[in-house]
Amino acid sequence: ERYAEDVVLRPADVSNAPELIDRFGVVGVNSAVEVDLYGNVNATHIGGTRVVNGIGGGGDFARNCRLGVVALPSTAVGGDVSRVVPLTPHVDHSEHDASVVVTEHGVADLRGRSPRERAEELIAVADPSFREDLEAYRARADDGGGNTPHHLPSAFSWNSTDT
Repeated sequence: ERYAEDVVLRPADVSNAPELIDRFGVVGVNSAVEVDLYGNVNATHIGGTRVVNGIGGGGDFARNCRLGVVALPSTAVGGDVSRVVPLTPHVDHSEHDASVVVTEHGVADLRGRSPRERAEELIAVADPSFREDLEAYRARADDGGGNTPHHLPSAFSWNSTDT
């Protein structure tokens, strides 16, 4: 009741309109199934194939807001599955749309960072029980070189079919 007079409901064609999101300087907060070490966000698929929800207006906000925030718990399945992964099998929001990733372990500010710096930031907000494995993956991937290094056999071994 305290804020009822300040809340205005509008249909999706108004609330999700890119020009309005941009004009009002919206901070967009989206949830995710998982995020990979370079900031690519999977918001809709478990294991890359099983759809668990639609993207809704997430794309409108991620692409057009002043600051794109992705908020998610660092683990799933009672702590057995990391939601910060080497490579997400499905991408709803690219690394260019996720400015900040927040978990219960902190904030990863990805703005202006190189892919390797993004990986450092994201490992720091991953669950501590997965950080060593993520660091090992990153080191293995770095050996292969490239701007956005990956070691695909290792990356694919992280994909879970049930989170």
